[in-house]
Amino acid sequence: MSDVLTRHRDLGAIDGPILLFGGPYSNQQATIALLNSAQALGIDGSRMICTGDVCAYCADPLQTARLIKASGCTVVAGNCELSLGARTEDCGCGFEEGVACDRFAMEWFRHADGALDDEARNWMLACPGIATFTAYDRRYAVIHGAASLVNRFLWPVVADADLADEIALIEAALGPVDGVIAGHTGMTFQRHVAMQGRPVHWINAGAIGLPAHDGDPRTSYAVLDDTGIHFQRLTYDHATAATAMRAAGLSAGYDRSLETGWWPSEDSFPPDMRIGRVA
Repeated sequence: MSDVLTRHRDLGAIDGPILLFGGPYSNQQATIALLNSAQALGIDGSRMICTGDVCAYCADPLQTARLIKASGCTVVAGNCELSLGARTEDCGCGFEEGVACDRFAMEWFRHADGALDDEARNWMLACPGIATFTAYDRRYAVIHGAASLVNRFLWPVVADADLADEIALIEAALGPVDGVIAGHTGMTFQRHVAMQGRPVHWINAGAIGLPAHDGDPRTSYAVLDDTGIHFQRLTYDHATAATAMRAAGLSAGYDRSLETGWWPSEDSFPPDMRIGRVA
């Protein structure tokens, strides 16, 4: 899963506000709410970009994939698109072997793999590894996890040097950028990274399918406009989504996360991000 930069799609110039989001995670209810929010903002699929992992933890992988595909938004391939599209044996999330999220992943991955049809898998495999676009006189690149590895976790506490290394890889392959938009961790954050005397913005748009381990069941997305990046909370019917998970036999812990806002384990987090709360 290291060929991110070889699968590039240039989206050209995008006029007007852009809705950025990641991780629908098979959460049909959150996906519908996100699409309704985009409509309320007057943003259509040509100005929506997803950082990947359309199908993962929740109950409705095929329905979610169809909703995202029908929206016309650009999806950058995450590890889930690559794994499910190619029918591999695991999600390729990048969790360390033995941590709780690694164990729990087998449950939802089997569910998603059994639900998707060939049309959805082929659509996933056609997603680019990286996309670029210009907006408001700035050039952006969109990836899932990192340029070096699609499933690399770049958490909010990562060192500037690690982000700078990833930006350098992108610029060596595709030319200068003013910002990088990423996903994979499911947590929104923004950093300004110095690159040879100029700032490059690193933006994680978060995930709409699971909360960000902060005790709030609402999830997150971002809007890019002429004043910068704006992180937004997404309110959706999380109770119905959790019930659907349990009805599908997905009760390892992520179902409770939808209700409590806490993940089922912190052992996959960097130590300085662990606060002793689980779903």
